[in-house]
Amino acid sequence: MELFEKEIDREKNWLPYDGTVHYYGKLLSQEQSKYYLKCLLETIEWRNDEAVIFGKKIITKRKVAWYGEKEFEYTYSNTTKRSLPWTKELLELKALIEAESGETFNSCLLNLYHNGDEGMAWHSDGETDLKKNGAIGSMSFGAERKFAFKHKKSGEKVELVLEHGSLLMMKGVTQTYWLHRLPPTKKIATARVNLTFRTIVE
Repeated sequence: MELFEKEIDREKNWLPYDGTVHYYGKLLSQEQSKYYLKCLLETIEWRNDEAVIFGKKIITKRKVAWYGEKEFEYTYSNTTKRSLPWTKELLELKALIEAESGETFNSCLLNLYHNGDEGMAWHSDGETDLKKNGAIGSMSFGAERKFAFKHKKSGEKVELVLEHGSLLMMKGVTQTYWLHRLPPTKKIATARVNLTFRTIVE
């Protein structure tokens, strides 16, 4: 265990060009992070994700949930989800992220990865329901996992490790020019919960 946490430069842009990604590190104490992880695992209405790929319906091991300030509809991978009303804990975390980043959000897509076998393929969050070039605040709880970006044209890659209780912000034209993914790994046997706070435009 580190006696002193590394100082993280929140102003640093992790992307070399065509976008903005800031990593804030841990926003919460170990105890607070543990509390929120437990709450999220127990109170969120988790469902296996569904996607339609080349006309074939795929059910993922990874579980998802979708929450918002209204009954928003959100379509990705050819399936549509309707948001559930905020829980107390999600509102607390939303307020924390908004205070830290200066951004505002009206919805949250949550992912539950049971272990390192479960990941996410290369993609960008460029759905038409989302605010164009709007910020996406990604908060992580549980297992520390590697997160990667890849430029759509040059193929250049950037990788960082997302810690328990940490915040990553993707802003500006990031989704236009960069893909991101959560690579699977055999080294991790514990769960990770990821919250991506977004802005849906009606």
